Amino acid sequence: MGKIPVKIKSVVYALSPFQQKVMPGLWKDFTSKVTHKFTDNWLGAVLLVGPVAGVYTYVQHYQEREKLEHRY
Repeated sequence: MGKIPVKIKSVVYALSPFQQKVMPGLWKDFTSKVTHKFTDNWLGAVLLVGPVAGVYTYVQHYQEREKLEHRY
């Protein structure tokens, strides 16, 4: 049995280092996209950021009180 050479067709995808427009749609109208997302989901953003900010300020106030407790 002899070996028969078989030509294999393959597709190779590569990105040129000189290609400047890799994802042009990502940054197009970026500010309008962000404002649209925020106005559509403002309630979820407030419900997420509100408790996190509240806990952070409470912890900062508690630590400051603990540091100054010995003065009273």
